[in-house]
Amino acid sequence: MSSYKEIVLRSGKEASLQRFHPWVFSGAIARKPEDLVEGETVRVLAADGTFLGVGHFQIGSIAVRIMSFVDEPIDAAFYKKSLSNAYRMRSSLNLVRPDNTIFRLLHGEGDCLPGLIVDIYGDTAVIQAHSVGIHRDLELVTNALKQILPTDMVKHIFYKSEGTLPYKAGIFPENSYLSGGEDVDEIAMENGLRFRIDWLKGQKTGFFVDQRENRALLEYYAKGRHVLNMFCYTGGFSVYALRGGAASVMSVDSSAKAVSITNQNVALNFGEDPRHSSYPEDAFKFLRQLSGGEKDLIILDPPAFAKHRGAINNALQGYKKLNLQALQKIAPGGFLFTFSCSQVISAEQFRLAVFSAAAISGRKVRILHQLTQPADHPINIYHPEGEYLKGLVLQVE
Repeated sequence: MSSYKEIVLRSGKEASLQRFHPWVFSGAIARKPEDLVEGETVRVLAADGTFLGVGHFQIGSIAVRIMSFVDEPIDAAFYKKSLSNAYRMRSSLNLVRPDNTIFRLLHGEGDCLPGLIVDIYGDTAVIQAHSVGIHRDLELVTNALKQILPTDMVKHIFYKSEGTLPYKAGIFPENSYLSGGEDVDEIAMENGLRFRIDWLKGQKTGFFVDQRENRALLEYYAKGRHVLNMFCYTGGFSVYALRGGAASVMSVDSSAKAVSITNQNVALNFGEDPRHSSYPEDAFKFLRQLSGGEKDLIILDPPAFAKHRGAINNALQGYKKLNLQALQKIAPGGFLFTFSCSQVISAEQFRLAVFSAAAISGRKVRILHQLTQPADHPINIYHPEGEYLKGLVLQVE
């Protein structure tokens, strides 16, 4: 039995934990110690004293993130066991291989370690903390990584949590190397394609790892087509489309830096390929100015339109507007790959927004694929909120 401070829930508030949901909301707490420090590990008890779980305390709506439903210490052995299980699963998925050195090793609640993300890029592991508890346990996480990964696999560990830790905590971490950091190779490989990864300043941990399988599907559709990749970021879909034999690929992003990295990634794989062109422009403006019928394969992969529930309605209007513009401009018989990565938008809500756009366009539209995140971004069956990536592949007549 662990010896942590204890938080006691209000009567009747234990049901979600008994169903293994890993969050305790602040309104469910009846009492907690006065001297509790943010990020501290606590035991959570029902009103009658029944043990429910061990987790990290945090100020805010989500007050405790449960690390274990067993009464055990959250120590070096715990992290080593959890990370070993995660690495074993990725290995069994055949993600760890010479032509694929990009994958997510640890996916927060999906791997039963809330608040922790670990992405592998070649010989660099990027750790991202989304809770103060993980930040406090950073040395335990780092040591566990060094123990469970093959010695020739990861030479550098980078910590990238400046923008993900809650500001209320009063901690100000700096993005920095925890080990290694010299002679770093920023080139890693996904399904035989080479990408430059900007974990120093890029979005998320530097690359949209979660679109790997959807990029591979796009490659299948690309042959002979004129492709428009909106919100291209670092050009993942563009590079796959070029390998798939696209007649032309146009990459668009509002960030000039993202467009520059896209161009670098195209050159890494295809040199100065005349099929590719890129534009640092606003997506909505670019689509409005696009000639109708010019493109017969369009990708819409925008940033999250809704970061919280209060923004849902505006986000759904944004998705409808964006998809309507694409549906109005795509050539007859063309394909639209459209996505939402907003966690608070459900698959049903996103599909309804796209349906509304299709109805307004007046065109015949069929759903060919319903897409989600890959297996190295698993969804804890007890935590449906972890299903954040939604996608549809549409054929438009």
